[in-house]
Amino acid sequence: MAAFDTRLWRRLNDRRRLFVIAGPCVLESEEICLRIGRRLKQACARLGMPYVFKASFDKANRSSGKSFRGPGLAEGLRQLSRLRDLLGVPVVTDIHTEEQARAAGEVADILQIPAFLCRQTDLIEAAVATGRIVNIKKGQFLAPHDMKNVVNKAREAGGRGVMVTERGTTFGYNNLVADMRSIPILAANDCPVVFDATHSVQLPGGQGDRSGGQREFAPVLARCAVAAGCNGLFLETHPDPDQALSDGPNMIPLDDVPPLLAQLGKLHALV
Repeated sequence: MAAFDTRLWRRLNDRRRLFVIAGPCVLESEEICLRIGRRLKQACARLGMPYVFKASFDKANRSSGKSFRGPGLAEGLRQLSRLRDLLGVPVVTDIHTEEQARAAGEVADILQIPAFLCRQTDLIEAAVATGRIVNIKKGQFLAPHDMKNVVNKAREAGGRGVMVTERGTTFGYNNLVADMRSIPILAANDCPVVFDATHSVQLPGGQGDRSGGQREFAPVLARCAVAAGCNGLFLETHPDPDQALSDGPNMIPLDDVPPLLAQLGKLHALV
């Protein structure tokens, strides 16, 4: 069990600063991950925003079984450990099973529970048992007030650092809607609230054998969420989203992220 990172938790729980969780959807190559991570670290440092690098070692819920999933657990954690050292920033990654939680807890500073799995009691308990901070994404099928039970599960299991992330709610077929009322509702659980700007504009399964997306609306929703009082922003980015191996349609181009963060920082200070 890892020692709880009190210093990191204080930084994420400091309501005076907007923190950023960002990176590629999936581990593609070290070159791309370093390019993204270094650019975002530089931008966040200039703006005084705590930064956490995000990438997945396995995308277990792809629309098609033929889609790229990532390097897998062992190789993915090796890459994340190396990226953590090279970038000098904390890292977060998704987990899908109790076994993955235990292994990832040896490397990642934050373990992320995917939205589809947010009510899986055994998975939440396993993540908490690692001693790491746990970020739980609100299920697309849940109302924001339903996350109270999820947060309570984590805390009853001994969780000291629990965050929740809004990522949109199922709205008919192949569409999501982000209800900004969810930000203060989730905040009532007395934990940091993150807004996932890029998955909220995803069109699940919208391209038949893959998900579509409307990346042009991600900055719009990010501004709305910061105005509504979120504590952190989650986004996925890539130098060339149209060539990304996962979630390209909803990713923000890397060159667009620094000016967006600067704008959001000003808005957060005003709020």
